[in-house]
Amino acid sequence: MSAEAEADIAVDPEALREEVRKKYREVAVEPNATYHFHTGRPLAKRLGYEDDVVDPMPDAAVESFAGVGNPFSLRTLAKGERVVDIGSGGGFDCFVAAGKVGSEGRVVGIDMTQEMLDKSRSTARAMALDHVTFEEGLLENIPVEDEWADTVISNGVINLCADKRHVFSEIHRILKPGGYLQYADIANGKPVPEAAVQNIDLWTA
Repeated sequence: MSAEAEADIAVDPEALREEVRKKYREVAVEPNATYHFHTGRPLAKRLGYEDDVVDPMPDAAVESFAGVGNPFSLRTLAKGERVVDIGSGGGFDCFVAAGKVGSEGRVVGIDMTQEMLDKSRSTARAMALDHVTFEEGLLENIPVEDEWADTVISNGVINLCADKRHVFSEIHRILKPGGYLQYADIANGKPVPEAAVQNIDLWTA
């Protein structure tokens, strides 16, 4: 990484990752606790996910959902597509994608929190979704081969990465030419004071 690129990173990436892991470890293990963000079925309904898709899912597939939007509202996935969900958490968006691409498609979820991976893998087995897998990895180093994905989805995760340029470079690498990026996230339209940018607690709060 160049000195210029390092200068653009406001916080220590590993320290930020550990804070993110800590928070979402709690969401995986205690999905019904109170957080400063919405979760679960009420959130999915609020964000416009289709009832006939969400309602049949077991609680384990939905209860740790903590997204900020609905990436499927941007475009309908086609049968047979290969989809990568970066920052897949408990797997909710992967399970939604699985139904849209069908058994002839593939869905791969990427996450860095072991408790979320354990939960999503267990739920995929319980739902008999053989075309859905979950891999441990960072968004800055996505464990997917070049030009594999037809579509990359993400929901409220890129904002939690210190080096966003690197993340978008990785997304570009794994997408097929002409592929789609469908993501929901948090963006700030006003300048943020430097002290706030460097405060890791505010990144996760």
